[in-house]
Amino acid sequence: SGATVFDEQGKQYIDFLSAYSAVNQGHCHPKIVKALTDQAQRLTLSSRAFHHDLFLEFAKYMTELFGYDKILPMNTGVEGGETAIKLCRKWG
Repeated sequence: SGATVFDEQGKQYIDFLSAYSAVNQGHCHPKIVKALTDQAQRLTLSSRAFHHDLFLEFAKYMTELFGYDKILPMNTGVEGGETAIKLCRKWG
């Protein structure tokens, strides 16, 4: 845990890569592990392809926070970029 990782022989290293900033808070931070576990027990994965009650709450929060009337959540930056290109082609 923390900023250290170990190889197969048990040699300790300081992790300067931090998974491209995906774990720059350290490995297995107890608060983050608890939040992940709590969320996974509630809803592991959501998709716009299926209805669930939490999406409406999320969409309301996000539109009010950013002052938009609609949102289109994406899973990755690639999807966000693809959608931006499609929007530019249609209305840009």
